[in-house]
Amino acid sequence: MKLSDSEVKGKMGTLSDWLLAKGKLHKEYRFENFEDAMKFVNKVAEIAASLNHHPEIFNVYNKVTLDINTHDEGGITNLDFDFAKRVDALG
Repeated sequence: MKLSDSEVKGKMGTLSDWLLAKGKLHKEYRFENFEDAMKFVNKVAEIAASLNHHPEIFNVYNKVTLDINTHDEGGITNLDFDFAKRVDALG
């Protein structure tokens, strides 16, 4: 179920450095090099597959940007927050 704007704002404090951007949870990661960035992308893909929930992933050299919302629900849901927390747990 899509969360209300106030519910989303209330839950943002449970995440580390994620922002709200264009109706999605948004975060940028920087790595030492392209190889490290791609290793991270592959780990994110494993999380996405396990949750059957797929973020928008953008990579330019050592920078990876993730955007996520639940398209079927038309906005941000608890699943998006769960996804973000699992990605952050990658370290």
